[in-house]
Amino acid sequence: MAIDVDWARKELADFLKLTELHPKPGPPDAFIVSSHLSTRGTTEAIVASAQVVEQILDRVLPRWRTEVPDEHSKAINRWCQHIEAAQRADVVLLRDAEVRAGLGDDAPRLSAGTMHPWSWGGAQALWGSGHFREAVTAAARKVNAEAQNKVGRRDLSETKLFQNVFSLSDPKPGEPRLRLMADDGSDTFRSVHRGAMAFAEGCYAGIRNPNSHEDGLPELPEHEALEQLSAFSVLARWVDTASLVAV
Repeated sequence: MAIDVDWARKELADFLKLTELHPKPGPPDAFIVSSHLSTRGTTEAIVASAQVVEQILDRVLPRWRTEVPDEHSKAINRWCQHIEAAQRADVVLLRDAEVRAGLGDDAPRLSAGTMHPWSWGGAQALWGSGHFREAVTAAARKVNAEAQNKVGRRDLSETKLFQNVFSLSDPKPGEPRLRLMADDGSDTFRSVHRGAMAFAEGCYAGIRNPNSHEDGLPELPEHEALEQLSAFSVLARWVDTASLVAV
């Protein structure tokens, strides 16, 4: 897991201390029956801690907002869902490697958090609510928009845009190129850029278009969506690190 485990667990522990629940104090000699509990920490301290903890939860338990029950947050205390999610996340951080080894699933794992920020950043909000197909589509739009920004063009998009910017022909006025390596006249140079063009076409024709245009498709399984998201991460990294050549 690409995360500082010790740091993350400390943040979770501090949050759980602040949100420890106890009965609300009442007047002396008063007997009060209530399901509402108070936290040890102040609202201000908890909100500040939650700002960090929610980002940890998004990384460790991406669907915690929908999978961790929230009914107690309404009936008992507003932080109940966060508390349970933090407890679950701490166990994941502590025992992830052990559990995967015990289940025979200790192969390397792909983390969306380590993908290029254009890909994961575009998808993250929808991913957390389990809308995986829409999340991949959002990532595709983000990568396209950033590529347009880099080359300063709005007249082309998606497949046609990448065919143009990775073209082997020299740049023209208003048509800059992206170069993944210097043009040394080699077969490698031509292969790299033909491959980038073909890869981009596959991303948009084979992934983005079906996800966006086919009504009634079932939701993508998360592992398949992660694979698709990683494809756009590869393309995003190529675009981001490419040299811009213009005339």
